[in-house]
Amino acid sequence: MRAVSQDGPGAPDVLKVVETARPQPGRGEILVRVHAAGVNPADWKTRERGVFASGAKPPFTLGFDVSGVVEETGDGVTIFHPGDEVFGMPRFPHPAGAYAEYVTAPARHFAPRPKGLDHIRAGALPLASLTAWQALVDTANVRPGQRVLIHAAAGGVGHLAVQIAKARGAHVIGTASVAKHELLRTLGADELIDYRTQDCAETVRDVDVVLDALGGPNWERSLRSLRRGGVLISLLPLDDSFPHEEAEAAGVQAVFMLVEPDQTGLREISALVEDGGLHVITDEVFPLAEAAAAHTLGETGRTTGKIVLSVV
Repeated sequence: MRAVSQDGPGAPDVLKVVETARPQPGRGEILVRVHAAGVNPADWKTRERGVFASGAKPPFTLGFDVSGVVEETGDGVTIFHPGDEVFGMPRFPHPAGAYAEYVTAPARHFAPRPKGLDHIRAGALPLASLTAWQALVDTANVRPGQRVLIHAAAGGVGHLAVQIAKARGAHVIGTASVAKHELLRTLGADELIDYRTQDCAETVRDVDVVLDALGGPNWERSLRSLRRGGVLISLLPLDDSFPHEEAEAAGVQAVFMLVEPDQTGLREISALVEDGGLHVITDEVFPLAEAAAAHTLGETGRTTGKIVLSVV
């Protein structure tokens, strides 16, 4: 099979298409013929620095987001059969190898592909949507009437988080460049802050939940927007630069959340898609052989929604 492999860390040009053996599903696993693979910041962080390689030594294949068709099932699998269309985020944060024509993973790391969603958009969905769902629903338990601030609201996680928070009945505030405001309004954002000209720490107050994918100086600004008893969910690990004393003094809970495989969450997300409450935006689609170009675009930080590799 074809796969995108790298022999060592580095710039996007370390990514090369190679021929390799097709994997075989083990007990409790399925073999999926990949149709599309989402491209995420976790991918280029792993390519460059091995962040999510979990000790794996090159050569290895990147990619966590998968949409495809079950080709074969391993012993003990009862929930899927050959020909079933599935999507998922298998094995994260361990390498899944989604930049390839086939992947194997535990069957319960997948869910049926949402009806009405093609493989490209389904391939864009798992990691970003599960991150938003697990942050806002499982961690913060966002409820009707709460105020939710989402930084980088037009990004891969952000544009889905806006919609999930809105579906939970929240008042949604997002930060994004002004050129992306109209799109975010169509997705349900109630208030929008142009981060280039406005400091939300000065204009946004009494927020119940902040979802922050930026970190660094943004942590302290986020604390100033939160009400006492609010929660700051960071998608970057809290470190020595985080203002812990200020958070404690403000009576704010600050947590780092790492997404994990979650079939129940995928099914909830799928239901929201099928009900028309969640739309995934794709910025650009690249063929598998152009994975390096996809990474180059992603690392600009100027995309709207998700980048996807078309594998078929």
